[in-house]
Amino acid sequence: MITAVMQYEFLQNAFLTGIIIGIIAPLLGVFIVVRRLSLIADALSHVTLAGIAASLLLEKKLLLFTGVNPIYMGMAFSVAGSLFIEKLRSVYKHYQELAIPIILSGGIGLGVIFISLADGFNTDLFGYLFGSVSAVSRTDLWTILAISIFVIVVIILLYKELFLLSFDEEHARATGIAAKSLHFIFIIMVALVIAASMRIVGILLVSSLMTIPVAASIRIARGFKQTIFMSVLFGEASVLGGLSLSYYLDLAPGGTIVIIAVLILIITIIAKKISTARPLYKG
Repeated sequence: MITAVMQYEFLQNAFLTGIIIGIIAPLLGVFIVVRRLSLIADALSHVTLAGIAASLLLEKKLLLFTGVNPIYMGMAFSVAGSLFIEKLRSVYKHYQELAIPIILSGGIGLGVIFISLADGFNTDLFGYLFGSVSAVSRTDLWTILAISIFVIVVIILLYKELFLLSFDEEHARATGIAAKSLHFIFIIMVALVIAASMRIVGILLVSSLMTIPVAASIRIARGFKQTIFMSVLFGEASVLGGLSLSYYLDLAPGGTIVIIAVLILIITIIAKKISTARPLYKG
């Protein structure tokens, strides 16, 4: 496999992209899970699907869109969806969780309409849904790299503010933190990472990579920073293990990555139960 990676550009793109996604998806996922916004990744992934379907439809109907990478319209839809979520959260102040299923439903509806107008599924859209190693281009790699640098820099610069906002939003506001602006920046980052990750994991599975490694790390980590570190570690193990297995066994990369992440989660749950039960047998 190493020889093949060195020889073929599409495999280089896939593995480098996977390594990047394995870092930024769980990194943002920690803040998402702590803030109890896990379903936001599902909502934005379905909005991204609508953007991808719209781009493929326009490419089919208009020459102007020929050759345009669908990932860009997917990102535009994802960012727009994140802005609508924020708007709805301000409208339904006492029922803010309603914003996520509303946007999720709207994303699915738009996606179905655009797919039907394009006369059903095609190979490109299927690859976006479930991930495709061969579909990752060098342009996708540079786009994802730029997004990852942006996300990492923002998290480093605003780590204290994001930490405080995640655990105690009321206290964060009381200390003078611009909570609304910070949450706006955060949700834009989530939208961009979701849109960028779909090439490897697939739109329908991308939320798993943002939440399952975090769920596994929460079981055994002792502190927030350790949770971040272990989430990234589990995310990388899932991505690299999934890509390797999908290469050798000719499996879908997205599904393989998610299954490995689930197996890691099961192992951490079992390990935690064993370590907790062990003192009961002493003495």
